[in-house]
Amino acid sequence: MPLIEVKLIEGVFSQEQKQEMITKLTDTMVSIEGENMRGVTVVLVEEVKSGDWGFGGKPVSTADARALAARKGPGQARDEAAEQPQLVGSSGRHRMR
Repeated sequence: MPLIEVKLIEGVFSQEQKQEMITKLTDTMVSIEGENMRGVTVVLVEEVKSGDWGFGGKPVSTADARALAARKGPGQARDEAAEQPQLVGSSGRHRMR
Protein backbone atom coordinates (compact mmCIF):
# COMPACT_ATOMS: atom_id res chain seq x y z
CA MET A 1 0.00 0.00 0.00
CA PRO A 2 1.75 3.20 -1.17
CA LEU A 3 1.80 6.19 1.14
CA ILE A 4 2.63 9.60 -0.31
CA GLU A 5 3.30 12.36 2.22
CA VAL A 6 3.09 15.99 1.17
CA LYS A 7 4.11 18.73 3.60
CA LEU A 8 3.09 22.31 2.88
CA ILE A 9 3.33 25.60 4.70
CA GLU A 10 -0.11 26.33 6.14
CA GLY A 11 -2.41 28.68 4.32
CA VAL A 12 -0.57 28.68 0.99
CA PHE A 13 -2.78 26.26 -0.95
CA SER A 14 -6.57 26.25 -1.10
CA GLN A 15 -8.63 23.19 -0.26
CA GLU A 16 -9.29 22.76 -4.00
CA GLN A 17 -5.55 22.81 -4.78
CA LYS A 18 -4.84 20.24 -2.08
CA GLN A 19 -7.59 18.01 -3.49
CA GLU A 20 -6.03 18.37 -6.94
CA MET A 21 -2.66 17.28 -5.49
CA ILE A 22 -4.29 14.21 -3.94
CA THR A 23 -6.01 13.30 -7.21
CA LYS A 24 -2.96 13.84 -9.41
CA LEU A 25 -0.53 12.06 -7.08
CA THR A 26 -2.91 9.09 -6.87
CA ASP A 27 -3.26 9.07 -10.66
CA THR A 28 0.52 9.12 -11.01
CA MET A 29 0.95 6.11 -8.72
CA VAL A 30 -1.82 4.24 -10.54
CA SER A 31 -0.09 4.94 -13.86
CA ILE A 32 3.01 3.21 -12.46
CA GLU A 33 1.46 0.42 -10.38
CA GLY A 34 -1.83 -0.24 -12.16
CA GLU A 35 -5.48 0.59 -11.55
CA ASN A 36 -5.85 -2.09 -8.86
CA MET A 37 -3.71 0.08 -6.56
CA ARG A 38 -6.01 3.15 -6.67
CA GLY A 39 -8.09 2.05 -3.69
CA VAL A 40 -5.07 1.43 -1.48
CA THR A 41 -2.98 4.46 -2.45
CA VAL A 42 -2.88 6.91 0.46
CA VAL A 43 -1.97 10.58 0.05
CA LEU A 44 -1.43 12.51 3.28
CA VAL A 45 -1.34 16.30 3.01
CA GLU A 46 0.05 17.87 6.14
CA GLU A 47 0.37 21.60 6.74
CA VAL A 48 3.33 22.93 8.70
CA LYS A 49 2.80 26.02 10.84
CA SER A 50 3.98 29.27 9.27
CA GLY A 51 7.55 29.96 10.38
CA ASP A 52 8.20 26.33 11.39
CA TRP A 53 9.74 25.57 8.00
CA GLY A 54 13.15 26.89 7.02
CA PHE A 55 15.51 27.19 4.08
CA GLY A 56 19.16 28.00 4.44
CA GLY A 57 18.80 28.49 8.17
CA LYS A 58 15.98 31.04 7.88
CA PRO A 59 12.31 30.45 8.71
CA VAL A 60 9.79 30.66 5.88
CA SER A 61 6.33 32.07 6.54
CA THR A 62 3.04 31.73 4.71
CA ALA A 63 3.59 35.25 3.32
CA ASP A 64 7.05 34.26 2.05
CA ALA A 65 5.64 31.19 0.28
CA ARG A 66 2.81 33.20 -1.28
CA ALA A 67 5.26 35.83 -2.52
CA LEU A 68 7.39 33.10 -4.09
CA ALA A 69 4.34 31.54 -5.76
CA ALA A 70 3.32 34.95 -7.15
CA ARG A 71 6.62 35.35 -9.00
CA LYS A 72 6.79 34.38 -12.62
CA GLY A 73 8.51 31.14 -13.52
CA PRO A 74 11.88 30.78 -15.27
CA GLY A 75 11.92 32.48 -18.63
CA GLN A 76 8.81 34.51 -17.79
CA ALA A 77 10.37 36.99 -15.39
CA ARG A 78 10.97 40.43 -16.79
CA ASP A 79 14.63 41.16 -17.36
CA GLU A 80 14.84 44.70 -16.00
CA ALA A 81 18.54 44.97 -16.84
CA ALA A 82 17.76 44.31 -20.50
CA GLU A 83 15.19 47.11 -20.45
CA GLN A 84 17.67 49.72 -19.19
CA PRO A 85 19.46 51.79 -21.80
CA GLN A 86 23.13 50.97 -21.99
CA LEU A 87 25.98 53.33 -22.79
CA VAL A 88 28.48 51.97 -25.26
CA GLY A 89 31.67 53.41 -26.63
CA SER A 90 34.89 54.87 -25.28
CA SER A 91 36.93 58.06 -25.17
CA GLY A 92 34.08 60.05 -23.74
CA ARG A 93 31.90 59.35 -26.78
CA HIS A 94 28.85 57.38 -25.77
CA ARG A 95 25.66 56.47 -27.48
CA MET A 96 22.51 54.87 -26.21
CA ARG A 97 21.80 51.33 -27.27
